[in-house]
Amino acid sequence: MDRSDILNHLGENRENYFGAVSPPIIQTSNFAFKDLADFKAAMADELGSHMYTRGNNPTVQILRKKLAALESAEDSLVFASGSGAIANAVISQVNQGDHIVCVESAYSWTNKLLKDFLPRFGVHTTFVDGRDLKAIERAIKENTKVLYLESPTTMHMELQDLAACAKLAKKHHLVSIIDNSYSSPIFQRPIEFGIDIVLHSGTKYINGHSDIVCGVVCASKKIIDQIFQREYMTLGGIISPHDAAQIIRGMRTLELRVSKSDQSAKKICTFLEDHPAVEEIYYPHHHTFPQLELAKKQMSGCGGLFAVKFKTNSKEKMEAFFTKLKRFLLAVSWGGHESLILPAIALYDIPGRENPDMPVGFTRFYIGLEDAEVLIEDLKVALEEL
Repeated sequence: MDRSDILNHLGENRENYFGAVSPPIIQTSNFAFKDLADFKAAMADELGSHMYTRGNNPTVQILRKKLAALESAEDSLVFASGSGAIANAVISQVNQGDHIVCVESAYSWTNKLLKDFLPRFGVHTTFVDGRDLKAIERAIKENTKVLYLESPTTMHMELQDLAACAKLAKKHHLVSIIDNSYSSPIFQRPIEFGIDIVLHSGTKYINGHSDIVCGVVCASKKIIDQIFQREYMTLGGIISPHDAAQIIRGMRTLELRVSKSDQSAKKICTFLEDHPAVEEIYYPHHHTFPQLELAKKQMSGCGGLFAVKFKTNSKEKMEAFFTKLKRFLLAVSWGGHESLILPAIALYDIPGRENPDMPVGFTRFYIGLEDAEVLIEDLKVALEEL
């Protein structure tokens, strides 16, 4: 199906909504039935019917159809957060005594789920270097049920070979799950490489306006039905119809936004690579990236997220650098209209926490929709501090 048709028209049965060009927000908790037969039919297929908004709401259903089609999936579910989507997807595939193999450097709340939460219920995880397929296979045990990927990861942008990982998972009868938030479905579609479940923090590129928090699970109809009947309905991590409508609106410009961020990030990386204060750039489509060939094979673009290691061990110099920046907001997340920085030193010396395993000079950048030349001029001034 044509991508522009998915973003602008799929699922929007305008004849049902008085010809409205934009779908209405069906802001109701409950739905009534004209007779007992219809009521019983909805009871038998709540995911395919409209009975109660905790299950399936018409506005949310439009969003689900678009997300599934973008990821070449049969169906999808939308959650109130990315971490909610991750937790529901993983929990749906394991029981007490099962084992998970997960890549190192995964999202922080993925780590908390696998390291702190699931062991309380007898599910344990081995973390491996996802760049090493042999290391992944060595970590698989008789009770392993899930191979969890995140490609690229969102700090050092490490990749896994998706086709090879999918083949390995099938060989060992594992369910493969990937967090695809970095690339968005515009630049990478893991199901086309054989991955079973694709996750997104829809807060980021999919919504794209830094005003909604949501998560996405895309998979086969069989897997989505399973998650819906158990984890989704039981744990109740739903998204509101209003938020779903906002995301549908944001998705109209998804391809334009991620392409703009991608083009600007490439320009800024080219500027930074020649600066004497820069030691290393972490960006999958940058010519110095060690997995460049794999990145080009499975990612048609990157978007706006990259990281830089500056040639300094001085917290004071890094603080002076960030103070001079005027066009970048100091914040977590990415994928919105605004350019952001997340410096490693922001994670240092926090009471009750260990310092991160990252050098002082490490900083993650997200390039939003501002003009690239304006951002480069801002960086030029700040880089004088280094």
